[in-house]
Amino acid sequence: MKKILFLVNHDVVIYNFRLEIVERFIKDGHEVHISSPYGERIDDLVGLGAVYHEIKMDRHGLNPKEELRILNCYKRLMREVKPDICLGFTIKPNIYGAIAAGKNKIPFVANITGLGTAVENPGIKQKIFILLYKYAFRKVQKVFYQNEENRQFFIRNKIATDRGELLPGSGVNLERYPYRDYPEDGVIRFAFISRIMKEKGIDQYLEAAQVIKKKYDKVEFHVCGFCESEYDGKLQEMHDKEIVHYHGMIRDVAGFMGNMHCIIHPTYYPEGISNVLLEACATGRPIITTDRSGCREVVENGMNGYMIPQRDSAALGEAIETFLALNWEQKRSMGVKARETVEALFDRQIVVEKYIAELAGRTGK
Repeated sequence: MKKILFLVNHDVVIYNFRLEIVERFIKDGHEVHISSPYGERIDDLVGLGAVYHEIKMDRHGLNPKEELRILNCYKRLMREVKPDICLGFTIKPNIYGAIAAGKNKIPFVANITGLGTAVENPGIKQKIFILLYKYAFRKVQKVFYQNEENRQFFIRNKIATDRGELLPGSGVNLERYPYRDYPEDGVIRFAFISRIMKEKGIDQYLEAAQVIKKKYDKVEFHVCGFCESEYDGKLQEMHDKEIVHYHGMIRDVAGFMGNMHCIIHPTYYPEGISNVLLEACATGRPIITTDRSGCREVVENGMNGYMIPQRDSAALGEAIETFLALNWEQKRSMGVKARETVEALFDRQIVVEKYIAELAGRTGK
C-alpha cells in the first residue's frame, strides 16, 4: 500500500476529471489524500474513502505573501502525510507542490491542464511563471501534457525537457458519458456548457444566437455553467428575451447533452484538451469549436463537427447555418463519428493506466 497525495485548486478539477484515478487507487488498496479548497464534491470523494485536507487558494492572484503561504501549507502537509508520491494538477498546485515535494524528497508528477492566460500571453507574468516552472520542475518525476503545443512551450523554455509525456487530455469516461440516441423532434437545440467568461467565447455565442434566432424558427440556444459577475446582467436580459435559455450549474451534464443536437465551444482560453468537447463527442453530439490547441485535437472539420477561427462571431454563425442545413441523418452521423473519435483516442482508462505506471515507478518516456 502507498500513500498518494493529490494537489488541486478546485473540487471539480479532481471529481469531474480525475475521479477514475482516485477510484482505481482506492480499489487497489492505496491510501488517497486530497488537498483542495472545499467544495460540494469533496464530500463525495471522502465518501469513497479519500482523506481530505483543506487549503485556501486564490487561483488567479499573485500576491507574494499569499503565494508563500500556499507553498508553506504544502510543505507542512507533506511532512504530516509523508506521501509516497504527489500528483499535481493546474498551475499553482503544480508549481508550489513540486517545490514542496522537492524539499521533502517526494516524487512529484505534474499534469499541465493548460497554460492559462498569464503563461500563454507574453509579458512580465509569463516571465515570472517560466522562472517558477524552471525552479519547481528541476526534480519532478514526470510532466504530463495534454496537447503538443503546451509541450513545445516547455521544451522551448527548457523546462523538464527530458521528463515529458503526452496524454489524451483528461480523457472521458465512456460509461458515465454513454452514447445517447439523437433527438428526433422538430426543434434544433444548441448548447454552450462552460464557465461563462469572455475567454470561453460566450460573447461570440450570444452574438451568433441573436442573428440565428432572427432568421430561423424552431432553433434554441442553451447556456449552462457558473456565470462570472460581468455577464450576470447580459445573460439574464437575453434569457428574458428568450434568445437563450440559461440553466445555471447542472450536475447531469451527460443527460443534458442527450437532449441537445450540437454543442458549441467557441473558446480562446488556453486549455489542455477541452473536457466539454470530449464529453459531447462521447454522448454522440456534433461539436462546433475553435481552431486552437486543446480543441483542434478533438474536431475533424466536416466529419464530427466544425472548426472556426477564434473570436469570430460571423464564422460561428455560418457554421451554425451549415449545420442547420444538414438533414437529420447527416446530423446524427456526425454524432456517431464523434463517439467513434473519443472511443479510439480519448478513453479515460488510457490516462488511468499512465498514472498506475507512474505509481509503480515505470517512468518510460
